[in-house]
Amino acid sequence: MNWQIIRTLAEKDLAEVLKNRIAVSGAIVLSVVFALVFPLLITQLPVLTQGSDDQASLEELVRIIPAEILGEVMALSPEQLPIVLILGYLLAPLFLVLPLMLSCIIAAEAFVGERERKTLEALLYTPATDGELFLGKALAALIPGIVYTWVNFAIFAVVTNIAGYPTMGRIWFPTTSWWGLMIFVVPAISLLGVSATVIISSRVKTFMEAYQASGMHVLLIIVLLVAQSTGLLFLSPFVAVLVGLAFFVIDAVLIWIGIRMFSRSELIARI
Repeated sequence: MNWQIIRTLAEKDLAEVLKNRIAVSGAIVLSVVFALVFPLLITQLPVLTQGSDDQASLEELVRIIPAEILGEVMALSPEQLPIVLILGYLLAPLFLVLPLMLSCIIAAEAFVGERERKTLEALLYTPATDGELFLGKALAALIPGIVYTWVNFAIFAVVTNIAGYPTMGRIWFPTTSWWGLMIFVVPAISLLGVSATVIISSRVKTFMEAYQASGMHVLLIIVLLVAQSTGLLFLSPFVAVLVGLAFFVIDAVLIWIGIRMFSRSELIARI
């Protein structure tokens, strides 16, 4: 593998990302919702529900608390409990939408976008091998997805601590569950979406076909979200490592399949 060629291909695609209105506008909307709206809204729950009978809601939250954090959260006041449970634990899997969606949008354009811009033929006649072309396209989608998620995580943490300080009285976020998620699961699930979507992008004719097909990856996040919100799965740091490793194994298989399936001769025939 010539990593200089792979890097050049990735940098070229990264430059194209800024011209992709769907990727840019989608990233802005997701950032506003996840990094600003969610923490601002949930940290104001004690004010919004002041005077209401929320005992039933608290009992429902307590019911799904995993044993690992039961002692920690039971020491919280009724006002602090929903903030810590929702922002500190339950919302964590939903945050995986960020790396998956952005990476899939960029990866969906990997080869289809080149075809629509009439630049695919020139790309395919470069000295890069099939494997280098595949990896270059994958990296171009993977890196922005991970960096974008980590930046939003930092904003989310700042907003959560500042907006929730009047109720919490301390800096408490992020929890250990979030660290495990950001370090292990985010890169793994982003790579999963990228590797699968690049394969799809090399087989379909339009960007929308590739993007719609890649949208099925969101089902993985829904499964994790439902499992955590119902108490079936708790993304502790240890579990996050296991989930991340499982995804990385799947990623390796998909990359191997993608490189073996990728054929520039087939792409040239479709131009």
